[in-house]
Parts: sequence; structure tokens; C-alpha cells
Amino acid sequence: MSPLPAGSVIGILGGGQLGRMLASAAAKLGFDVNIFCPGDSPPAARVAAGHWDADYDDETALSDFAQSCDVITYEFENIPVASVAYLVSKGAIVRPGVKSLEVSQDRLAEKQFLNAIGIETGAFEPVDSVEQLKTALETLGGDGLLKTRRDGYDGKGQVRVKSGDDLAAAYREIREAPAILEALVPFEREISVVIARAADGSMTAFEPGKNDHENGILKRSTVPCGLPGDVVARARKLAEALATETGHIGVLALELFVLEDGTLLANEMAPRVHNSGHWTPEACATGQFEQHIRAVAGWPLAPVTRHFDVEMENLLGEEALAPPQSFAEGTILTLYGKRDAKPGRKMGHAVRRTGRA
Repeated sequence: MSPLPAGSVIGILGGGQLGRMLASAAAKLGFDVNIFCPGDSPPAARVAAGHWDADYDDETALSDFAQSCDVITYEFENIPVASVAYLVSKGAIVRPGVKSLEVSQDRLAEKQFLNAIGIETGAFEPVDSVEQLKTALETLGGDGLLKTRRDGYDGKGQVRVKSGDDLAAAYREIREAPAILEALVPFEREISVVIARAADGSMTAFEPGKNDHENGILKRSTVPCGLPGDVVARARKLAEALATETGHIGVLALELFVLEDGTLLANEMAPRVHNSGHWTPEACATGQFEQHIRAVAGWPLAPVTRHFDVEMENLLGEEALAPPQSFAEGTILTLYGKRDAKPGRKMGHAVRRTGRA
């Protein structure tokens, strides 16, 4: 595919805040954006040229959508693989494509894939019954996190279990869905590498951010992450390997646990722009959203030089409803336009400069 000229149309599957910020970045580069997402007036649709309100398995609507777009991307990893495959079968160009989407949708398949390409993870065991959970718990030393293999995010679809617990109750808590038991990793910190890969295979990586969570939800990312240069370099190499092995075109993120001795263990991947990279538009020469649009449009990637040290904080629930003057001077706000400020819901984020790069 030749680089798309300004005025071309980029389609986005998904209508949440990531799609909204991608649409804004696309508009900055002169592209129009169409959104495909079921629901009445989702956040991304309100900043886009067009909105297809249809289910993701509606092949008639998908065909119509494809005809309206020059290239299609997606903003979250739970888009059905079959829908993307259908679009490709109809001649649509979909970037990043099917592979990284498919791998990321199943926690067991994801960890097996990561291990197969040389990226270590913590120990894990598949779980499809209470008896299998009991055996897996014994294998992993009597303590772990039980997670559904599919869906679940921001702490949902998971429960901690240990020897002596009511395992049947724990399994019911995740609705007896196909699951994975993950060993607890004694990490010193968690970081994420946000990387972009272009159609020609060239790549750029943002500096890893140190991630802090509250109640299973990312609360803040801090850059620099405070790790030695050799550890940061190894982290980038792992993300580059993942992008290459999946044939990914666009931005992806690899979350990593860092042990006291500098060992890196992958937590999970995201085949898209990522919450931990929300600081990049303000602090870098090029942010993750523009970089993703450049990649899917066939443009060269741009420099990602960081201009200053930074902290990004998620605004959850009613935190986003605070009056603007209540935020510290110099805070850069991005609000997502969501209608309901539910507890724990990501409603926006704040970026603060913390020092010179």
C-alpha cells in the first residue's frame, strides 16, 4: 500500500477513548475518520466524520464500512477476530492485522506465544475445572491469580486464590469460564514499553514508564522509570521481537515485571495504543496516537524524543468532574467525553511535567 494522502479515510473499529484520541491525531494529519461501534453516540463517534452503529458481527455493515475507508485499524483487543478476517477477505486493508489481535485475546495463548518467541513470563497453568484449579495451585506453590482466559480488564475477571481457600467458590466467581492460574511474581516494579512498527519494519520505542496500580487499575505512569540503561535496552528488545514476530503494523505495548536482579518477565501485551503511553503526546516530539496513525497510513514514523520528565495520572469516576482550577498549575487535562462517571471508570487523564529530560 502506498502512503495515504491527506484527505483519505481511516476506519476505526471501536468507539472508546482510544478511538477518540486516535481520531483527533488523524485529523491533525489531514485524515477523515469513520468509527464502527455499536451504541448511541460513543466517545470516538462524536469527533469523527461518520459512525456505523452496528454489531461487530454484522457482515453487511462491515462491508459497507470497508467501502467507506482506505485503511482500517482497531482501538481495543476484544474486536472479534472473525470480523477482522471477514474485512480482510473482502479486500480491506486492516492494520495491525489479525495475528497480534488473536494472540492477545486469550491469556493462555498469549503466554504460550510469548514463551515460544523467547519472552519469559511468570509460571502459569491452564484451568478448566475446580479439580484442575486444585492441581494448578499445588504446582505453583499454593498461591496465585485465577484469571479468565478471555475478556476481563482493569482487575475484572480475576481473583486471588491460595491453599485452603474455597476453590469452587473462586471458580464460580469467574463464572466457571476457561481460565489460567498465574503464579505471583515478586516484582520490584512494573513497566511498559510502547512501541510502533511501520509497514517497512522500522520501529521506534517510547521510553518505558513505571506503572502503579490501585484496585487492579492503572493509576499513574512515571517517566523516566528509574531503571538502568541496560535493563531499559533489554525491555525494548523484547517489545521489538514481539512486534516483529506478530507482523504488527502500528503501536503495541508490552507490560513487564522487573525483578530485583533486573530479570524481565512479561505480564501481558496490548495490540494497540496503551493507557501507559498517554503521556507521550505532551512530553514527546510525536505521541503514540499520531505514531499509530502514521504506521497504519503507510507514512514514515516520526521521532519520539522526550522533552521532559513526566507523570500521567488516570482520572477515575468523579475525579474527572473536579473543577479545572482544582488541578495544579501546568496540568494538561484530557477528558474522554463519557456520559457516566461510574466508580473506577476511566474518565480522563492528567499529565504533569516533573522535571527536565
